[in-house]
Amino acid sequence: MFPKHPQASLNKIQSCDWSIGELPGLSPEEQSQLLNCGITTTGILINQANNPAARVALSTKLKVNLNYINKWIALADLARIPSVGVQYCGLLLHAGVASVAQLKNTPTHRLHKQILRLQVATMQRRDLCPTVELVQQWIQQAQRIMS
Repeated sequence: MFPKHPQASLNKIQSCDWSIGELPGLSPEEQSQLLNCGITTTGILINQANNPAARVALSTKLKVNLNYINKWIALADLARIPSVGVQYCGLLLHAGVASVAQLKNTPTHRLHKQILRLQVATMQRRDLCPTVELVQQWIQQAQRIMS
């Protein structure tokens, strides 16, 4: 009845896959271009552009600057974390976190401080900053996805 390795099932979490239209920062034209290439979800985007050569090929095919492709991959990667999703992936990217691998190794209080500084500098609002507990949850889930 019980799994042979209960620790493994408790430690590993399922990463999220979002509709490409939910990824922040994509214009309707860019979404349409990706859909025309068969890229309908963030998971498909990550899989199809999983190395530098594939990213260059996608950039050429879409006639889009490679920097945009890299940004979309970073957002899609961060959105895999359930508590980050498409709601916070852009915030993390603007705070200097570009991947799940980087997030898992970032100290909670340092990241929270970075995000708070970003919120105050760009919006003059402290109250929009996620709580330390939520930032800690992002990091813990990143660690579990990468395990």
